[in-house]
Amino acid sequence: MIGTLLGAYLSILSAAFAAPTAEPCTRDFLKTQAAKYVAAQVAGTLGELATSSVTYTQDFKPATLGTGLLAKPLKIDFNRSTYDTTQCATYTEVIAASSTPPYVLGTQMRFTDGVLSKMETIATTTGDWLFNPSGTLKYSQQEAWTEIPEDKRDTRAVIQAAGDAYLDLFNDKTVKVPWGNPCARLEGGSYIQPSCNVGVPSGLKMTNRRYVVDEVLGTVDIFFTFGGQEPDSHQFRVENGKLRYVHTLTVMKSKST
Repeated sequence: MIGTLLGAYLSILSAAFAAPTAEPCTRDFLKTQAAKYVAAQVAGTLGELATSSVTYTQDFKPATLGTGLLAKPLKIDFNRSTYDTTQCATYTEVIAASSTPPYVLGTQMRFTDGVLSKMETIATTTGDWLFNPSGTLKYSQQEAWTEIPEDKRDTRAVIQAAGDAYLDLFNDKTVKVPWGNPCARLEGGSYIQPSCNVGVPSGLKMTNRRYVVDEVLGTVDIFFTFGGQEPDSHQFRVENGKLRYVHTLTVMKSKST
């Protein structure tokens, strides 16, 4: 009997050491990873991002870190990141208005057990929908995306639902969107305010959505396929359950480019 109990105890102890529990994903960890990404993009080298197990896409197409846009040094004029500790993911907006050619990027990164496992970048440049990096830089810099006091933060569900409602409106005009007043929409160099409910087309489905939600900053970034065709990112800032800011990136070349 004693031998049986001892054997069971040793088996449990061995299993515990063989399969340690992963460390929880923290905000500080994600901030560090986002900073590493920005530094790597400035340098045009992988730096500390290098990993053999990462799945990387550029404009939703399979790519490699060593030959994709990350291998091209960019002069970054402004960047802003958000952090999702629930999914262990980040979203970073990068504005490289001074680079040749100029770019505005959106990058989602996801981590598994402290290691970068998936990275997706949307890269807009000259010829893309309303592309105007100097305008994007001007308006993005002047907005306040500060931390929301804890007692005033919306839940993940509320924040994501606000972004989903906006995208659902493109295909269903009966959807109730929690418009804020004021609300500002940054679309290329176009800055639409004080209402974001302007010029929303119809009959378009926004499919294949992937989310990065940050309750502290009240944001959700959604990667999706615009109208079933173009790679797109819409980032939303939600305050008191209402849309306050909307940033869009669409890889959509004009017929002349």
